Amino acid sequence: MTVDVTETISQTVHPAFQLIRQHHVEALDILVSEYKHKVTGAVHYHLATNHDENVFLVAFRTQPMDSKGEAHILEHTALCGSEKFPVRDPFFLMIRRSLNTFMNAFTAADWTAYPFATQNKKDFQNLLEVYMDAAFAANLNPLDFAQEGIRIELENGEAVYKGVVFNEMKGAMSSPSDQLYHQLAHHLFPETTYHYNSGGDPKDIPDLSYEELVSFYKSHYHPSNAVFMTFGNEPAYNLQEQFETLALSKFEKGQTLYSKPERRLTAPVTVTETYAVDAEDLKDKTYHVLSWLLPEASNIKLRLGMRLVEGVLLEDSASPLRHYLETCGYAQSTGPFMGVDDSNYEMTFYCAIQGSNPEHAEQFKNGVFKVLEDVAAKPVDPALVEAILHQIELHQREINGDGTPYGLSLILNGLSSAIHHSDPVDVWDVDTAIEQVKEELKDPMWLSNLIQTYLLDNQHRVQLTLVPDAEKNALEAAAEKARLKDIDANLTEAQKAEIIAQTEALNIRQDTPDDLNLLPKVGLEDVPAQLQIVQGQLREIISNGLDTPLNLYHAGTNGLYYQQVLIQIPDEVVQSPYFNLLSILMGEVGAGEYDYLELQQLQTAVSGGLGMGASLRSKVDDKGQISAWLTLTTKSLVNNLEAIRLLKLAFEQLRFDEKNRIVELLQQRKARWQSRVSGSGHSYAMQIAGRQHSALALRDYHNTGLGALNWLSELVSKIEQDDTAYNALIDELKLIHNRLLKAPKQFLVVCEEHHSDRLVEEVQTIWDKVAIDDNPHALTQVNFADSNNDEAWLIQANVQFCASAYPAVEVSHPDAAPLMILAAYLRNGFLHSAIREKGGAYGGGASYDGNACSFRFYSYRDPRLAETFKDFDASVQWLLNAEQQPHQLEEAILGLIASMDKPGSPAGEAITACYALLHKRTPAFRQMLRERLLNVTLDDLKRVAVAYLVEQQPTKAVVAPVAKRDALVELGFEIKQVN
Repeated sequence: MTVDVTETISQTVHPAFQLIRQHHVEALDILVSEYKHKVTGAVHYHLATNHDENVFLVAFRTQPMDSKGEAHILEHTALCGSEKFPVRDPFFLMIRRSLNTFMNAFTAADWTAYPFATQNKKDFQNLLEVYMDAAFAANLNPLDFAQEGIRIELENGEAVYKGVVFNEMKGAMSSPSDQLYHQLAHHLFPETTYHYNSGGDPKDIPDLSYEELVSFYKSHYHPSNAVFMTFGNEPAYNLQEQFETLALSKFEKGQTLYSKPERRLTAPVTVTETYAVDAEDLKDKTYHVLSWLLPEASNIKLRLGMRLVEGVLLEDSASPLRHYLETCGYAQSTGPFMGVDDSNYEMTFYCAIQGSNPEHAEQFKNGVFKVLEDVAAKPVDPALVEAILHQIELHQREINGDGTPYGLSLILNGLSSAIHHSDPVDVWDVDTAIEQVKEELKDPMWLSNLIQTYLLDNQHRVQLTLVPDAEKNALEAAAEKARLKDIDANLTEAQKAEIIAQTEALNIRQDTPDDLNLLPKVGLEDVPAQLQIVQGQLREIISNGLDTPLNLYHAGTNGLYYQQVLIQIPDEVVQSPYFNLLSILMGEVGAGEYDYLELQQLQTAVSGGLGMGASLRSKVDDKGQISAWLTLTTKSLVNNLEAIRLLKLAFEQLRFDEKNRIVELLQQRKARWQSRVSGSGHSYAMQIAGRQHSALALRDYHNTGLGALNWLSELVSKIEQDDTAYNALIDELKLIHNRLLKAPKQFLVVCEEHHSDRLVEEVQTIWDKVAIDDNPHALTQVNFADSNNDEAWLIQANVQFCASAYPAVEVSHPDAAPLMILAAYLRNGFLHSAIREKGGAYGGGASYDGNACSFRFYSYRDPRLAETFKDFDASVQWLLNAEQQPHQLEEAILGLIASMDKPGSPAGEAITACYALLHKRTPAFRQMLRERLLNVTLDDLKRVAVAYLVEQQPTKAVVAPVAKRDALVELGFEIKQVN
């Protein structure tokens, strides 16, 4: 319902604001209020709810018209000190002085946002002050621009580029999917801001001047160009009082930016571009993409209609376009961009494949158009439309918040609409749009006509063939070197002196302690004494004649239920590299009487999907043992219990007779894994360095590490060509499947209380009997070569990821708590400055891992190698030899407690509590660990630093570009390479 705004309501509205309207979103039980600041026109959307976790976001419409990265560098630099808080790094300092559940900043294609979330009222006020001042009164010190953005320094008398964003984007743009997106956008958007890379292209970032950055700030960061969004139980009046006092009262009416439609192509464009690959064999490494520019995203009926079109064409493997792309025979996987993107001013539609070859471009286009023509020629099956609508409703109702806070997820969903001056309520309250769409669906050809109009007849279409180029990295490196050489040749003595002076000034600024008294903080006295842990009920059901535990949790799930089967994994299965492959198949191949296409359609119609994974932890008191549980998962709306039956069927009667499908799935797994490696380089580096420190660490290194990717690549090659190898694989998977069917089980149900009896009864009925075949054969033992050597893995990248790891204790050991605090202490006090600010890496730090039982140092998107490892060692010497301040320990403890107390979704918290119990992390254990953390002293940190770091030798690891091979050999690393 929409509430009429009357004079009686207005007296409760802050006098600086005008209430435009209020709308209750029934499916989310949230009251949305839209306000407008009377002087500046700043918009404020408040999502009122009874959640304790309050969220704030301010966003600016930012529309760069080049790829120099001003929007992205400004996002970093605005957080480096402001009028009221003239410290060098208030953002990272506040992370340490806060109980935040989220703090960050984002640069999107045409907006920049500054969000935070916290459950603590005092903390919310503190962060709001800092964020408002950073956004509206940033200092923009030229030295911060040099540090965060781009600068030239002289090393051995030669010019080099440095800067955090410069190195971040070098890392980001080494990913094939990022290169693909930006090359595609360049052609799809000939004139508007989307033509450019808002993050900054490393080739263009050096062209950005400090003056251009300041000018961009003045023209974009004004309340008239801002959108405020808030979520939680803090009253809108109180929030607006703060907005007005802290910033808005200082401004007059300013400029508001508006997006404009793209100039339409009069004929489709077909282009071939290249991306960098460090490999000799370029076969099966080409991407093919078709993309269409659609009308404005503000047309909510068309937006939802195109989402339905996406569902009809691409929802699952039975959908005609996805089915064609997966089975075409000239590609290994669907591409990274599929379906509708409605985040920009105008929507786009993509379909793509990867792992192909250039000569298939025409075949790809013709094949896609044949599918589109076939679908558009007749009415879409109403049952299929109903299934897609079911998915939309399920997605709309589900309360997320296990990665990003729930309120922030909602805000980000609606932000694009608000940025483009359309209505975010349409996104939050999809039920209204669904009713409009259902009217249109009375015409059986409505969706077919949308395909005809916006895909088949749409001339604004780009076909991009992205081919691998083994020389591109070397050529780009040579071009950068030549540019720097040219700079060198033309530098006057005065300019050299200026560069040296700036470098010295930046070093002094980085080494000058901040006056922390200028910043607000929370302290240990603000930390709740007790850890909040969801309590469930333990019930029993009968499965195969055995009393079997069922863990029941009641939670506010907004009309959904979550049902899982938890199976204790035998050790021989945990260690098998084939085990991970089985989880790729479950729900993706056929089961029982259904082939995989029928099973996919059923999943879409009755569930939120079927999943199979593993929850693996080191035993709480023995790092030589693994606590391992298989997780079979589904969720659905409570009016449909069919998902419970489907989950059992998909696992129990999983079919191994669909050879083409199984090979396809393994090809997809390989192609997608290869394309994601560079984004997780630091995780792989830490995994490699700590691989010998626990049974689980070694298992993960062999089964999920870069070596496992090579193993999978070789396996896929073998089974594609050799039936004997394929049959051996299937035999192994059947043995593992059989072991898991026979293994001890538990069940998990999360739902609202009044639905629980019916759901428990259904689980009992469905799982009463489990079919098990007796198969006595032993699993194949795969022997991996083990070593303690320092390893360097070469991948497709432009930057390094470094790690150094020391063996540590299990999480139950009294020293685990000081090791956790030590990691945060070294990161805050030394590593952030040394690795990020001075070294130019995008990130770096330390962590204690209770599963690897390892203490690790790491860097992320790092331009350096040997120097970073020296910084790791220097951080320990700093702790032991430099004067330490009391606030540093409090900050490290606060950070750990904040992460421990971070809320999840209601269902997510229940599932986490259940998994913790499975792994013997009882509430009593978790509370004891919390108390140990709160009681850690500086002497404890120094003691464990000496015992675990000074008196032990680390194992080092690097994930690095192929071009770094010689340097890594010289540093003593054993070289390995991703195939």
